[in-house]
Amino acid sequence: MSAPVRAAYSYCEAVTGQQARNFAYGIRLLPPDKRQAMSALYAFSRRVDDIGDGGLGEPAKHERLESTRELLSRIRGDKVDEDDTDPVAVALADAARRFPIPLGGLDELIDGVLMDVRGETYETWDDLKVYCRCVAGAIGRLSLGVFGTQPGARGADRASEYADTLGLALQLTNILRDIREDAAGGRTYLPSDDLAKFGCSTGLSSPVPPDGADFAGLVHYEVRRARGLFVEGYRLLPMLDRRSGACVAAMAGIYRRLLDRIERDPEAVLRGRVSLPGREKAFVAVRGLSGFDARHVSRSVLPQAVRRRT
Repeated sequence: MSAPVRAAYSYCEAVTGQQARNFAYGIRLLPPDKRQAMSALYAFSRRVDDIGDGGLGEPAKHERLESTRELLSRIRGDKVDEDDTDPVAVALADAARRFPIPLGGLDELIDGVLMDVRGETYETWDDLKVYCRCVAGAIGRLSLGVFGTQPGARGADRASEYADTLGLALQLTNILRDIREDAAGGRTYLPSDDLAKFGCSTGLSSPVPPDGADFAGLVHYEVRRARGLFVEGYRLLPMLDRRSGACVAAMAGIYRRLLDRIERDPEAVLRGRVSLPGREKAFVAVRGLSGFDARHVSRSVLPQAVRRRT
């Protein structure tokens, strides 16, 4: 690896370590080449997110996002030189040469952030899924391009589908965790049908639930939905090699534990951001590296497959 490319990856890994603690816990379990590629994907994705979340006006955000899409087109066309002044572009271009990364997923991410910029809201879960597939399901599919599947893995033709579903599970957990912060910023992601069902159409930026609302009922309803997505998405684990599976299990495990905390105390998300201490994240990472989750999924999925054939 040339010095400019090595420096570009170092920059992306620094961005990842500083700004994505949960993600960083997972990718540190990967071998160096996959860890570098995942850092490059994260750094590019972070750039897109930062444009959407920044203080620019809507026209300027549109312009910046389309400029980023043009950069992605250059990367896809292998038109970024090693001595380019943009380290994220250099690293991602190198990663795309080394791994079969479906870079169209980053176009989907840009589409999802444009939905944020326009202030779109979602009436039904099916509507919200479109957004979640853009901003998170696409990341799952991009990551699978780095991980790959094991030769002869059972059901590998559905690996992309499971990666997408796992991304949806992570994003719905994020939405629950950030309810108050998003509402304070004028954003509401949960489907309006669900909000109305539990009397929670307004007031989610407050540290206490709205009068007459069944906020706990709303949260438990969405938690059950997220758990179902995790169950389906976890079918990906037995298809991955040990260290890639450990990475996925660690990241997903951290979010499942966040979901457990939110379920136990739904109103905690109105008081502040729910998080896990570092020691608990480390435990989840070790558990992932042990292969426990992958073995558990294998034991539960195989009998189901047998039942479907009989």
